[in-house]
Amino acid sequence: MPETEEPTQRRREDWAAHFAWEEARYRDGEGRLGDAADPDVRQRQLTRLGNAAGGAGLALVMQERGDEAAEWFRRAAERYRESFADAPPGSWGRPIGAMKALLLAGDWPRAEEAARWALEAGAEEAESPVGRYAAALASLVLGRRAEAREHADAIRTRDDFPRDVGDALAFLSETRDEYLEDIPAADTVLVLQALAEREGIAADLSSPLLPPSSEDGAAR
Repeated sequence: MPETEEPTQRRREDWAAHFAWEEARYRDGEGRLGDAADPDVRQRQLTRLGNAAGGAGLALVMQERGDEAAEWFRRAAERYRESFADAPPGSWGRPIGAMKALLLAGDWPRAEEAARWALEAGAEEAESPVGRYAAALASLVLGRRAEAREHADAIRTRDDFPRDVGDALAFLSETRDEYLEDIPAADTVLVLQALAEREGIAADLSSPLLPPSSEDGAAR
């Protein structure tokens, strides 16, 4: 698709409808949480709430409603954190989700706290590639670049983890066709852009999977 058509493709996506759907899912799940007495049922319900809140936040980001999005991302991080205690061993997606949500919220103090939580929970010693991904992301959030590179290299050489995600930790790039809550937004790229900006690295990208860039705005 020609570059000039990207903003048009972005406008065709009904982000308001995406947000309404995710908000409704969250409110429904929140209402059911009180009935979840079984720890396993509760942790799974909390994870669904985290996913719905994260999806709502992404839909708002794509509408350039950053302040509202930040509140939903913080909500997502809280739900992921709550779910972790009763989750099965190796459920590293929960701290990853929490860190990403807080980075997308622009809440660096809480993101750093979540990163320390991930490392204290044993992400650095994890045998699974997802655990090492959590360790790499946590290390980046805390500014530990050497440790981050070590973990990124470990997952980039594995056959059971998408190499492009490992490469993205080092090269700020991502290609995929599956998204959180089916929200067609490149959340990992947004997270890596936030990390790059903090390091003083320019990473202004234009894509229908990202919010409008400054160049997009000038073209309108």
